[in-house]
Amino acid sequence: MIRSVELKDKDVYLDLVRAFYQSEAVLHSIPDEYIENTWNELMSSSDYVKAYILESDNQVAGYALLSFTFSQEVGGKVAWLEELFMLPEFRGQGLGKEFFAFMEANVESKVSRIRLEVEPDNNRAKRLYESLGYEDLPYVQMVKE
Repeated sequence: MIRSVELKDKDVYLDLVRAFYQSEAVLHSIPDEYIENTWNELMSSSDYVKAYILESDNQVAGYALLSFTFSQEVGGKVAWLEELFMLPEFRGQGLGKEFFAFMEANVESKVSRIRLEVEPDNNRAKRLYESLGYEDLPYVQMVKE
């Protein structure tokens, strides 16, 4: 089951995000303040960010975080799959594919592109994304904070 994050999910969501940022799927952790800021944005509006809880047999299995931008290059809105995380005991059960099917049914028709990032060493995730038709975008991403 995939459902939107609700106010009652705060502790579960925060725990899942902390687990994600302590996993091998990311390059570094982030301050708790950033996680709280995201939670506050999730609870105030779904214009720019939306989160989902993924469940299996009535147990929390993971979460997904989408953010939205506009791109002239693709002529419309872009959904960024910022984070997709499954607790270790739920990995390999098809929940990732289930979430992508959910995005196709509920998000894809509203955006011109779905983007995601993957760590170069995360071969398991890369295989999943490639099997679903995602391909490398030949840009080098740069940031300034």
